[in-house]
Amino acid sequence: MESALLALAGGLQAAGLENWARGTAWVYPVANVLHVLGVVMLVGAIGVVDLRIVGFWHRLPLLALSRALTPIAVAGLAVQVLSGLVLFAADGEALARSATFHLKLVLLALVLINAAAFRWHWRRHATGFGYRPTTPVRLSALTSIALWLGVATVGRLIAYY
Repeated sequence: MESALLALAGGLQAAGLENWARGTAWVYPVANVLHVLGVVMLVGAIGVVDLRIVGFWHRLPLLALSRALTPIAVAGLAVQVLSGLVLFAADGEALARSATFHLKLVLLALVLINAAAFRWHWRRHATGFGYRPTTPVRLSALTSIALWLGVATVGRLIAYY
């Protein structure tokens, strides 16, 4: 993983993104704030849907809630990816060698795999107003909550380890 990340860092550096992210006083702080905003959008929206699936707020219609909040989560993910690239560009070599950053990427991969599996099941089974989540779907929602909290926690720890 380290060699791939070093290659990405080199590519971003060659494209001039490292100097732009580091050399402009406002780019890095704005990217950092956007990254946090992306977390709030993503984890906030997905977290509410996941908690509803797990069993909270039974009176809220699950399908309508999911339809309303999923676009916010997807937008948050897009903000995260774009701002994360800027943050990575500013310090790519150090991050490429960081075990904590590697752990964040592994957790991200796991959460995205879980989300893809969830979505596959969701499309096949969640069709009616009275949809009741199955045990595997509830476990996937709990896994999602745990993984996203892990991603956010490990992401904050990057600065310290």
